[in-house]
Amino acid sequence: MRRFPRWAWVPFALACLFLALPLTGMLTRVDWIGLPGLLTSDRAIDALRLSLLTCTASTLLVLLVGVPTALVLARSTGWWVDAVRTLVTVPMVLPPVVAGLALLVTLGRRGLIGAPLSVLGIQIGFTTLAVVLAQTFVALPYLVVSLDGALRTTGAEYEEAAAHLGAGPGRTFWRVTLPMVAPALASGTALSFARALGEFGASITFAGSLQGVTRALPLEIYLLRETDSDLALALAVVLVGAAIAIVAVSTLMRGRDGRTP
Repeated sequence: MRRFPRWAWVPFALACLFLALPLTGMLTRVDWIGLPGLLTSDRAIDALRLSLLTCTASTLLVLLVGVPTALVLARSTGWWVDAVRTLVTVPMVLPPVVAGLALLVTLGRRGLIGAPLSVLGIQIGFTTLAVVLAQTFVALPYLVVSLDGALRTTGAEYEEAAAHLGAGPGRTFWRVTLPMVAPALASGTALSFARALGEFGASITFAGSLQGVTRALPLEIYLLRETDSDLALALAVVLVGAAIAIVAVSTLMRGRDGRTP
């Protein structure tokens, strides 16, 4: 066991209490007896369905573009690599409402790209697609950063060995690289899904609030907090439970990644 100063237990305990007490306080206010009925209401079902649909779609998009992005960054050199890493990280620290505004002025009806698309009859802003794009924008960095770090510390020598044995880049990626970074990939995917599930600011700015169309769980909870607190707390429990499960999976995968030879 690693040694550390005994005084560290005090801030450790304070941090745990600070994080646990609000969640505990919320759980004590939940109407557990009426929970099944609350979660089967029309508003709850619409929000749950929409969140599941959009988070699944955005996570697939994150995987589609995030895995190649991480691979290129990890296996490239040059000044532009650090520039792109910075660009990828920006959405992680950007206020979500600013991210939503950036998407709106770019892909909205009068946006840089949205205006020409509107002429063609293609509308992105304030649609379900807008929710998916907002979630993808804020969730993508979590996969890229996790996978980029794993790729930079693992696998280069095995890839070179596969190349010397005649394997092409594509086969090397699927047969050598991807299996070695599978724990980091699973962890990054879980974190990206969790980030998409909890997205609020960018979505409401870029997609608006339309029940069954753009009103996912976080937005529904925000709207219900004053008009129907029981339903808001019920939906909050769903998000908390999902977050705990996803973070547990991510932590388990990171632990396996740390034991990878």
